[in-house]
Amino acid sequence: MDHLKLSIITPVYNGEQFIEPCIKNVIAQNCAHIEHIIIDGNSKDRTVEIIKQYAKRYQHIVWISEKDRGQSDAMNKGIAMARGKVISFLNDDDFYEPNVFNRVIEIFKTLPESSLLVGNCNVRSEDGTIEAVNKSSKMKLSDLLLGILVNPIPLNPTAYFYHKSLHEKVGLYKIMYYAMDVDFLMRAVQVAKIKYVNETWGNSVLREHSKTGREMKSGKSYIRHQSIIRSYRKDLPFFQRLIVAIKYELYYKEKIGTIKSKYERFKYYVKNVRKIPTMIKRKINNRFSVRK
Repeated sequence: MDHLKLSIITPVYNGEQFIEPCIKNVIAQNCAHIEHIIIDGNSKDRTVEIIKQYAKRYQHIVWISEKDRGQSDAMNKGIAMARGKVISFLNDDDFYEPNVFNRVIEIFKTLPESSLLVGNCNVRSEDGTIEAVNKSSKMKLSDLLLGILVNPIPLNPTAYFYHKSLHEKVGLYKIMYYAMDVDFLMRAVQVAKIKYVNETWGNSVLREHSKTGREMKSGKSYIRHQSIIRSYRKDLPFFQRLIVAIKYELYYKEKIGTIKSKYERFKYYVKNVRKIPTMIKRKINNRFSVRK
């Protein structure tokens, strides 16, 4: 049944180290209603050779190899090729937990078009240790605009799936080198039917020499996220923007302002996301309570 088919899209460039485990991770899901679309950016290593070997053996693998304008361009090519009505993205060095696809299909049977289904994601170090669990239980725009240190946005696309038709409402991924997924989610949550499930579906591996790892270590990832959030916050009605700004400033000045390293700020966020909403409420109550 076409409406239950999942399209898993993997953009890759020179990924010979990870592409085989990535392909095997999708195969291991043992899901009959999937296609794995691999968009290679004209790799110079053995990536294409490995993809070809598996594509000959597994009919659910669809692939192309050609020059592109970066990751977001490759993602958009994958969307154009997708035949499934539900899509997700799997970076070549990340992976899903077992039996996620079949679980997601069952949930989507109950969801209206166009829905965004969000689960949790393990944040792992290179040795496999789970450093944190990214939980994005509050996905309304007003929640996300408080900042990633208050209501975390999904850090990795293995944590969420959505109807392909959502792109007809909000457009494709912007051609950006970084944070294209954050920008897309900011647009998507404004029109999608959102459902959060407190189950861990994905795994994001933070590698020191990867693009994401370098961005996090330098603090640029945190800065880019904040910049995108501010760009969407400015479009709010005045009163709502004021309330968001007050809550934002209360937390950031009181706590995060004391942490000088941008990388340490991001690490603090990853480890304390579950505590922060309560901390904000307490700060607001303390600041604005009326003494009798």
